Amino acid sequence: MNEIQLKYGCNPNQKPSRIFMEDGSDLPVKVLCGKPGYINFLDAFNGWQLVKELREATGLPAATSFKHVSPAGAAVGLPLDDTLRKIYWVDDAGELTPLASAYARARGADRMSSFGDFIALSDVCDECTARLIKREVSDGVIAPGYTPEALEILKTKKKGNYNVIEIDPSYVPAQLERKQVYGITFEQGRNELKTDQGLLSNIVTANKEIPEDALRDLKIALITLKYTQSNSVCYVKGGQAIGIGAGQQSRIHCTRLAGQKADNWYLRQAPKVLELPFLEGIGRADRDNTIDVYIGDEYEDVLRDGEWQKRFTRQPEVFTREEKRAWLDQNQDVALGSDAFFPFPDNIERARKSGVKYIAQPGGSVRDDLVIECCDKYGMAMAFTGIRLFHH
Repeated sequence: MNEIQLKYGCNPNQKPSRIFMEDGSDLPVKVLCGKPGYINFLDAFNGWQLVKELREATGLPAATSFKHVSPAGAAVGLPLDDTLRKIYWVDDAGELTPLASAYARARGADRMSSFGDFIALSDVCDECTARLIKREVSDGVIAPGYTPEALEILKTKKKGNYNVIEIDPSYVPAQLERKQVYGITFEQGRNELKTDQGLLSNIVTANKEIPEDALRDLKIALITLKYTQSNSVCYVKGGQAIGIGAGQQSRIHCTRLAGQKADNWYLRQAPKVLELPFLEGIGRADRDNTIDVYIGDEYEDVLRDGEWQKRFTRQPEVFTREEKRAWLDQNQDVALGSDAFFPFPDNIERARKSGVKYIAQPGGSVRDDLVIECCDKYGMAMAFTGIRLFHH
């Protein structure tokens, strides 16, 4: 098959719509279930590239949760501790395979953004991973294969309409890629940059020590950024993205946006949040929404009389600004990647508030010296990659 007809393009009024191979060769994908749309395939193909590269760079199974052509989360298959199992709502799922752990991390880091995601998996989808996918609100999944048990589970999702795509892992795309905008064809060489240790060897700060775990996390940040709409920065800790600031026009705004997401990820682990007395039967999505409001500035929306009774068995105490700051100050050793240089040290100041200690960015700003000086002030280690990672 060298063509798949789609229901419509980005929007229902954009017809006709299809994906096809211009040279007449077979498509490297098979639709095993459902009818994926235009945006589904954009998410699927970008997500597949991301997890394929994470697998190659780390040697670990990888997963990503995509929404609107940017990752909401990306992770490798490291074990989850009890706290992460609880905030990702998998504490009742028993022992997880490495691939299932990768998906739980990718889906769980920013659950608000991941709602209705498209999933990409680096390895053959196993039954354990399929069971996690089945319980979440999601549009579809792409993987290099599925065990019979996993495929059977996924085919029952959405009354048999869940999108399941299998991709040929040996497929190699053409070196030149093209797209049209306003009837005009753009052409460029594919971004085939390999994220390896050499990319992180030029450490420009006084602190030259970047441990192996941090190097792994910086690789995850850079690979995630490679498939995130620019401008973007990515905060990573423990083998997973914890905050992604996609598509911002200003560097400091994406640093703030991603930093707030990273802060929310860490605040969800605070005892005061873990112990929220939810009513029996409250669904995961409603819990996510409630927690997001509770840890934010508009907490009264879920704590005032007439509202808390809809969610809790008793009225929770306010999580004060001072308590939140004291908790966030415990978050340390976070890695941060940026797809382009930091033009001002204000980005470093903001990153520090979210526990950042290790940074990878291209360098090349006229104010590099001020950015390095700010990193030195806080004992951070920063590598200049010399490579920009814009993605549009």
